[in-house]
Amino acid sequence: MPDRRPLSLLLVAPALVMVLALFVYPLGYSLVSAFTARDGQPSLDNFVKTFDLYTTDIVFTLVIVAVSTALSGLFAAAIGGYLVLGAHPAAVTLLKWLYRWPLFIPFIVAAQCMRTFLAKNGMLNNTLDTLGLVDVTRLSGLLDWRGIIVTFVWKETPFVALLVSGAMAALDRASIEAARNLGAGGMRILVEILLPQVTSVMTVGLILAFVTMLSVLSVPIMISGGSPTMITVDMAFRVNAYSDYGVANALGVVSYLIAGLAAWVYIRRNVAGEGAP
Repeated sequence: MPDRRPLSLLLVAPALVMVLALFVYPLGYSLVSAFTARDGQPSLDNFVKTFDLYTTDIVFTLVIVAVSTALSGLFAAAIGGYLVLGAHPAAVTLLKWLYRWPLFIPFIVAAQCMRTFLAKNGMLNNTLDTLGLVDVTRLSGLLDWRGIIVTFVWKETPFVALLVSGAMAALDRASIEAARNLGAGGMRILVEILLPQVTSVMTVGLILAFVTMLSVLSVPIMISGGSPTMITVDMAFRVNAYSDYGVANALGVVSYLIAGLAAWVYIRRNVAGEGAP
C-alpha cells in the first residue's frame, strides 16, 4: 500500500500553519518579551515593575473572576434544576427560551447595554423608581466592580447552564422519581441527586467561563473606569500609553499562570476521580 503520511501532513498543514502563526508564535514572543529588558538582556525587571504597580489589580482580578464564576455556577445549577424538575411546563418553556439569549451577544455589546442598564439614571434605577420601590435621587449606579460582576454573570451563566442542564436532562429519572416518592423536595433532589452526578460537566463549564472572563477587556474598561481594575485594562494601558510591551507581557504571563492554576485544579480533580475505586 502507498504511504499516505505525506498526504495526511498536507491536509493538516493549513491548520498547523494557522496555529503556529496565530497562537504559538505570539505566545512564545510574549514569554520572551516578558523576561527581556528594554536593552535586550534577560531580566526580571518587568515582573518587578508589574508587582510594584499592579499587585492590587491582580488581586482584584482574581476576586472578580472567582466571585463571578461562583455566581455563574450557582445560577446555572438553579436554571438546570428547574428545567429538569420544574412542575410548570409553561414556565419551563419560557425559561428555555430566555436564558440562552446572552450566549449570542458579544462582550462589548453586553458591556454597552449594562452601561445603560446599571447607570445612576439607567433603566434599572428608573424602573424601580417608577414602581415606587426606591427614590432614584438617593441611589447610585452600579458602574463599578459590582457592574463588572453583574455583566460577567449575566453573560457566562447561560453557557454553563446549557452544559449543566443538558447533563441533568440525560440522567436516569428513576432516581429522581424515587426521591420524590420518598418525599424529597426539589431543592434536596437538586443538591443531593442531580448536582453530584453532573459535577464534572459543571467543572468544565466553570473553568471555561473563568478563563473567558479572565481575558475580557471590554467589560472592565467600559463598566468601571476607576482603580483598581482588571489586568487586561492594565495590559492595554501599558501598550497604548507607554509602548511598554515588556510589562504588558509580564501581566500576560501572570494571567497565563492564573488560567493554568484553574486548569491544574481541573486536571487534578479528574485524575483523582479516575483513580477512585
